[in-house]
Order: sequence, then C-alpha cells, then structure tokens
Amino acid sequence: MLLMRYIKHILILIVTATLFSCGFYSLSGTNIKDDVKSFQVNYFQNTAAQIEPGVDRDFTIALQDLIQNQTNLELVNSNGDLVYEGEITKYRISPTTATANNTAAQNRITVAIRVRFYNKKAEDDDFEQTFSFFYDYEGSSLLTGSVKDSALDEIFERITQDIFNASLAKW
Repeated sequence: MLLMRYIKHILILIVTATLFSCGFYSLSGTNIKDDVKSFQVNYFQNTAAQIEPGVDRDFTIALQDLIQNQTNLELVNSNGDLVYEGEITKYRISPTTATANNTAAQNRITVAIRVRFYNKKAEDDDFEQTFSFFYDYEGSSLLTGSVKDSALDEIFERITQDIFNASLAKW
C-alpha cells in the first residue's frame, strides 16, 4: 500500500514536470511571439564587384518564399513587424583546383549577403550580419543554364535558411 502511494506521487511529479518544463514552444521551431504578425523583405541590391543580372531579384524572392513557407506571418511591402534588408556583397567565380595543363579542374561560385534584421516588437533581436555560401562545379562546365540555376538554388537555400535560423529560430 505504501509502495503504491509512492509510485502514484512519483508519476504525478514526472507528468507535471514534463508538461510544465516545455514552456513556450512553437511547432514551427520559431521564437515568434503572438504580437508579431507581418514581415517585409526589402530589395537586396547587388553591390558585388561582379554583377550578375537577376541575382538580386532571385535572392529577395527566395528569402520571402522561405519565411512565408515556414511561418504564418503576412508578407507586407511596408511597416512590417520584422524587416529584412541588405545587399549582395560578393558574387565571385574562382578556380579551386588546377589540372596539369594549368586549367581549372574545379571552379567555385561564392555568394555573400549582408543582412540587417529589425524586429520592431523586440529590438534586442536586431542584428547586422554577413551570410555566405559556395557551390563547386566542374572546370570544364560553363556557369550557364542548369549549372548556374543549380548553383544559385543551393547557395540561396543555404543562406536563406541561415538567415531564418539567426532571426527567427535563434540558432
């Protein structure tokens, strides 16, 4: 009888601790508070030394899409609770390895983006940070068509996820 009583108290303690230890948690994995309803992504201008037409537009859209797909926030053109802005600071293609004939065996495209994030509901969350990623491709391939599309898709996917994690997931 005494053993059953202890077991009952221990089970109640475990269940209570489990329920209350979780605290505030969003199933999307974000730390968005209830008073944050909207976000805006200002145009990310390409200020890199090497200009690639359309990269700025494609990146801006990629960031908007990621936030829309992973949150329930509304995309607005102005006065957003969360504001993302910045510029593409690096767009560089460089050889990474060479062949015996002094030609590139492999090339690398590197993109860096400076982001300024403003949270109008929690100014302590504001930051300015540069995010960068790269993509390697065969030296015999030209960076055109599907190679370029694959490279930029992978780079933008990684950078936008890093921006999301830094601004909303707090990772």
